[in-house]
Amino acid sequence: MSDGGAVLERRTRSAGHLHHAPRDADRVRFRSDFGPRYAVCVDTEEEFDWTKPRSREETGTSHIRHLPEFQSLADAHGIKPCYLIDFPVAHTPDAGAVMAELLATGRCEIGTQLHAWVNPPHDEIVNPYNSFAGNLPIELERAKLLTLTQEIEKTVGTRPTIYRAGRYGVGPNSATLLEELGYRIDTSVRPHFDYSHEGGPSFLRHDARPYWAGPNGLLLELPLTVAFTGQLRRFGRWLYGTGRGRGRLLSAMARSGMLSRVALTPEDMPEQDVRDAISALLDDGQSFLSFSFHSPSIAPGHTPYVRNSAELSDFYRWWDRILNFLAQRGVAPIGLSEVAEAAWAARPDAK
Repeated sequence: MSDGGAVLERRTRSAGHLHHAPRDADRVRFRSDFGPRYAVCVDTEEEFDWTKPRSREETGTSHIRHLPEFQSLADAHGIKPCYLIDFPVAHTPDAGAVMAELLATGRCEIGTQLHAWVNPPHDEIVNPYNSFAGNLPIELERAKLLTLTQEIEKTVGTRPTIYRAGRYGVGPNSATLLEELGYRIDTSVRPHFDYSHEGGPSFLRHDARPYWAGPNGLLLELPLTVAFTGQLRRFGRWLYGTGRGRGRLLSAMARSGMLSRVALTPEDMPEQDVRDAISALLDDGQSFLSFSFHSPSIAPGHTPYVRNSAELSDFYRWWDRILNFLAQRGVAPIGLSEVAEAAWAARPDAK
């Protein structure tokens, strides 16, 4: 009896929850003519001091005026990026105007990013645990998400249907709320990373393959793309999954080239490591790759990744080289809404 119950739990554990690893039956199986493709998401957010605890103090959004410069690079490579904007960006007139103008040109998509600590209603204590929106009571998580959704709709003229939780902080109610509010796509899952030491979700059992989530299976999860490289990459999921307390060993493996965990981002990820990750993913048959970065990195001094003008030049150089490499490998850009259309077309129950 107990063994049967354990099997049932393993089969139903995902229950549409984003913080649980999906069942094989929930995987998206794109048609053969879909890939390989890639998309770019931008966590479009306020400026803050990365070395200090999160707070509700007034922060700036001055870097948003530089976003058209990144859009120009995207245009040159045929990319339709998705800007996932949070409340301070949507609520600040100058920043909101930039986002509305970019969307009006049809060259990008606009989604939602919920930073709980700066998103009204402010009914919770600001601390690490509550910075993960999925930890909040369902009524408060719903109220924050609805407030943000309506603010973005008011700012850009279109109701967003693409979501990312700030700090990747999805919880047991997040998928249900997203379906309830009409969202079609979530991009919150960061495979092979664990935030449970701060009270957040663990994605150690996830990988980068898209899947269906939500109580009715109507929410398309497009995880951030993270891969293992090196001689021991086939064991990466196990080594990182049991790696609590093995920090020195994992660091030594990365330095030696035996095993590295590589996210597809220009932020603290060397170009060659990302090339290796892309190649490994394509060799494994991955058909969709998701790149991401934080918008304050487009101007010097706002993130630890771009501290001065030289590092900003390196940032853009990284993009040019990686995007050219993708083209050489036959990986074409695609917008997230197009990915959703392809995923729905490939569903067995699609009409």
